[in-house]
Amino acid sequence: MPNTTVLVVDEDPPVPADLLDALEQVAPSVTLRSLARLGSDPSAALPAADVLLVPARCAPDAVREVVGRLRHRGADPVVVVYARDGFEALEPHVRAGHDYLVPPFLPALVGARLTGSAQRTERDRAAGGSDARTELIRYERELEIGREIQAGFLPDDLPVPRGWEIDVRFRPARQVAGDFYDVFELVHRRRLAIVVADVCDKGVGSALFMALIRSLLRHTAENSGLQHLVATGSSLASDHAGVPVVGATPLLTAVSATNGYLTRNHLSQGYFATLFFGVLDPVTGSLVYINGGHNPPLLLDADGAEPVPLEPTGPAVGVLPDCTFTLGYAQLDPGDTLFVYTDGVPEARCPNGRFLGEERMLRLLAGPALPGRELVERLDTAVRAHTADGEQHDDVTMLALHRPRGVPSPAAMAVA
Repeated sequence: MPNTTVLVVDEDPPVPADLLDALEQVAPSVTLRSLARLGSDPSAALPAADVLLVPARCAPDAVREVVGRLRHRGADPVVVVYARDGFEALEPHVRAGHDYLVPPFLPALVGARLTGSAQRTERDRAAGGSDARTELIRYERELEIGREIQAGFLPDDLPVPRGWEIDVRFRPARQVAGDFYDVFELVHRRRLAIVVADVCDKGVGSALFMALIRSLLRHTAENSGLQHLVATGSSLASDHAGVPVVGATPLLTAVSATNGYLTRNHLSQGYFATLFFGVLDPVTGSLVYINGGHNPPLLLDADGAEPVPLEPTGPAVGVLPDCTFTLGYAQLDPGDTLFVYTDGVPEARCPNGRFLGEERMLRLLAGPALPGRELVERLDTAVRAHTADGEQHDDVTMLALHRPRGVPSPAAMAVA
């Protein structure tokens, strides 16, 4: 047992003399401590030790306490209990995983026993570490599978109408994300739905709710029609002049139904989502939208006028049962760009914790509206530079809807 230190905890009756003699011959360092003193004085010093030798009469709970104090000092000793008689007292220690010593306490036998015990413990710990590594690899693989499945919920190709440009930048903070975006056609391909949302929190839980919310919104919107508006006589799905807006009913129905499902079935789990859901008429450039507690998207003017924020028209989805979502309206003229983003953009942190901030984001967006690709590239470059080699704390999602100048509208091209 070269270089092995032994801490012996004695109690009445004292440690057998032949056991102490054997230990002194096989171990370079043997230290005795009184169990009574350790129990009455928690601050009593304990030397670091490779082996903790305790009498079988010592209760397993008391042994755990001493081991805990040794581990706090950075030691992780092998526990061996001894008994000269009363061998039934060994049973609870053996169940606890401790090794044991019984007479005769001969130096060769004691040394071999302690060496074998230390080697077995080391193998067990190594096997445990291997199991932990295997479990970590399995967990990481499952996360990767989750990331691949989640990626399937994001559109592979964006349905971009003639005369429009759509560009997206999506960077999850972890392998799975709570942010999502979607672009899909409605009303027999006469309208384009645009969704950007941010589920609270991060990680696996928010990713599961991302998949749920995205599926509910899209399925409900695609299966809702103008007939529902006519049947109910709703006046909400109309413009300021009271004229029904094509595509507004699927929008209202999808957001309200999703909110109802979440608050009926998942309110206790505490997950919700802020979202922007817009429905575009590609012919006219008119946009009807619901902003459910989301960062206001910015309508950027072709000539560089002050950006127009599209403020919330209702609460986050999944928070308030039976709440009302109202409609907002905007107009994208040739040269304009709509910039939709999640809070991972202004809340990007540099290594010392400082946010990028709304003001700097607005400065980066100032001036005549850029094409979508240039716009998201400018913002993403700024976010990456600000974060530098620090940790990305939140998902980053940006979507730019741009209507280029000098491009005929779909209606004009159809006439031509």
